Amino acid sequence: MKMAKWSMVLISSMMLASALSACGNSNNETPAPSNETSGTNTSATEPETKTEAVTLKFWSALDPSSDQGKTIQQKVKEFDDSHDNINVDLQVISYDVLHDKLVAAINAGDAPDISWGLGEWFGEFNKLDALADLTDSFNAWPEKDKIYPNVLEAMQVDGKLKALPNYLGIRALLYHEDLLKQGGLTEPPKTWDELLNAAQAFKDKTGKEIFGIAGAGVRSPQELIMYLAQNDVALAEKQADGKFKNTWQDNPDQLAKAAEVFQFYQDLVAKNAVKADARTWGWEEEDQNFVLGQYAMVVNGTWIEGRASENPEGMKDVKVAPPIYGSKPATFMEIAPLFIYKSKHPEETFEFATFLMGADYQKAVNPSSAPRTDVVSEGWGKEFMALAEQGIAYPAVSLGGITKAMEDSLALALLKKEKPEDVAKKLADAINDSLKKNGELSGS
Repeated sequence: MKMAKWSMVLISSMMLASALSACGNSNNETPAPSNETSGTNTSATEPETKTEAVTLKFWSALDPSSDQGKTIQQKVKEFDDSHDNINVDLQVISYDVLHDKLVAAINAGDAPDISWGLGEWFGEFNKLDALADLTDSFNAWPEKDKIYPNVLEAMQVDGKLKALPNYLGIRALLYHEDLLKQGGLTEPPKTWDELLNAAQAFKDKTGKEIFGIAGAGVRSPQELIMYLAQNDVALAEKQADGKFKNTWQDNPDQLAKAAEVFQFYQDLVAKNAVKADARTWGWEEEDQNFVLGQYAMVVNGTWIEGRASENPEGMKDVKVAPPIYGSKPATFMEIAPLFIYKSKHPEETFEFATFLMGADYQKAVNPSSAPRTDVVSEGWGKEFMALAEQGIAYPAVSLGGITKAMEDSLALALLKKEKPEDVAKKLADAINDSLKKNGELSGS
């Protein structure tokens, strides 16, 4: 009998001993072969060598009380029960402490075999030399062609696959159809200029703003990188030496395009396209105020669909469209990775990872956010996943200092009202300073 290990449930040593005893192997002893000889070949009567089950440490940030969390637990248990050679030791750790716990474990040489994570951690963990090279294993996986190509590209460093996708947080434009009609619009604006030109008339007719942003907090860099990409501007680009650099101040055209993004933010406030308070909103305010119908449109994720219970009447008119763009369509694609560390059990870990990326698991757990091209749910999921090919992700560098600099740049533009070009220059300098501090700046 195989006993699965679940670290999210506290088991006393006495209970564990009793459970093992119930399995008939409380002393973990293996019968010794007989020393008797009879002059005949005794190999046929020698006991078979049993392969000891491998225990994989799996750190996840699932919510055990949610339907999705319960489904994940059930699916992992199904894998565990069906593999006599693998025990999955599932430990639930909230995202607010998971990063620091992983860094501490990596530095102590005691990382788990596999964990959830955020895309913002990818470059940092790779720089710590903690991640396994998955290239050969992935190329031998029969279902490799089912993963979106741009997702795989974002998980590569120097041509080596260093992480796998757990789920995708693609951003789309969500809008209250009825509220837009009240404001005289039959469909959402498609470009920044269309949005800004419609803003005042919309507010005059409805008394509400047409758009919403997160001007502060962890989501604000995600929105900022999307708008930069829509204006054909990158945070940092890989150079010939394999390192990265922000090149805005080396290229007047790039600096001008970056400045246009900060001008757009300032225009959103000046032309009453967003509430003045949105300059300091985090994701909580942005989400909640949209759910309550306090403004008409927002760039957001599929999770908002799950909040319809808070305001079912107000949410029933919510529709999905591509994000409003600058010079070209683009959206932020949050790739939540499965980090595979340099495990003592690489084959078993990869087998478990492919189970988590498999169609059965993804259909059950991530029907609206799967990294697979063959798992697309109807309704919201289908419309979000249609945007996958235009999704952009953070560069594979240590991002802690960079995302903080991005938040600071929005404060300079929205609260201090500094000139957009000056804000762009300060952000470019801050990005390169962060890259230099982490040994990732080209030419340093």
